[in-house]
Amino acid sequence: MRKQIAAANWKMNLTLTQGEQLLDTVLAKHHALTTDQQVVFAVPFPYLQAAQQKVAGRENVFVAAQNCYSKKSGAYTGEVSVEMLQSLGVQVAVIGHSERREYFNESNRFLAEKINICLEYSITPIFCCGEPLQIREAIMQNEFVKNQMEESLFHLSAEQIKKLVIAYEPIWAIGTGKTATSEQAQDMQAYLRNVLADKYGDAVAEKISILYGGSVKANNANELFSQRDVDGGLVGGASIIADEFVAIINALK
Repeated sequence: MRKQIAAANWKMNLTLTQGEQLLDTVLAKHHALTTDQQVVFAVPFPYLQAAQQKVAGRENVFVAAQNCYSKKSGAYTGEVSVEMLQSLGVQVAVIGHSERREYFNESNRFLAEKINICLEYSITPIFCCGEPLQIREAIMQNEFVKNQMEESLFHLSAEQIKKLVIAYEPIWAIGTGKTATSEQAQDMQAYLRNVLADKYGDAVAEKISILYGGSVKANNANELFSQRDVDGGLVGGASIIADEFVAIINALK
C-alpha cells in the first residue's frame, strides 16, 4: 500500500510558543499510526529544531521545511540550503507550493533544480502542482498540471521519482473555503498517476503517494481520503487547529 500522509503546512503562522503547544496537543491526541501512515509538520524555518525535538523518537512522524534554495551554499542572503536542513535532521521539504510560484515567481525549471538538490541530500520533496481558477474554468487543468510535472520532474529516473511525494493543490481551493469535490480530486489525481505511468510505468506510478491540498478540513477529510488515488492531504489552515488536524490524521486510510 502507498504511504497515506497527513502533512501540515503551517505557512507563516504561529509564534514559537504557540507552535510548540500545537505540536504537544496533536502528538498527544492522534491515534497510533500504522506502518503505511505518516504525519508531517511543515513548520517555519525558525521552528525546525524545536519541532524536531518534539517529534524525536516517534514512528512515522516527520518535520518538513516549507521551502529550500536550489544551491548548496553561497552568497544568497536570507535563503536556506538543503545542507542546513540536513544538519538539523530534516528529511522532508515542500517544493513548489502555489504561494511560492505566485508570490516569488518560482518557475517549473527552477523547481527542478530544487528537486535535484533535495534528492542529492536524501531529503524527500513534497512536490506541489495545481491549476488556478481561470485554467479550471477553461477546462485546461490536465494540460496545465501535466506541463508542471514534465518540466520539473520528468528528467528524473524511475528510482528517483519513487522518492517523491506529489501534492495536487487546485489553487482556486486554497484558503478560499472552496474544495474540489471528492470526484474532482479523484479524477485529477488518477490523471496524474496515469501521467506518471505513461512516463515511468504502472509499477512505479502505483508506489507514489499523491496528496490533495485545498481546504482539507475535518468535515471533508474522510470523503476525500476514501478516494482510490487520494493518499492523504497537504493541509493549510486546518493544520494549525489541533482538533481539526487530529481528525484529519485519523481520517487516513
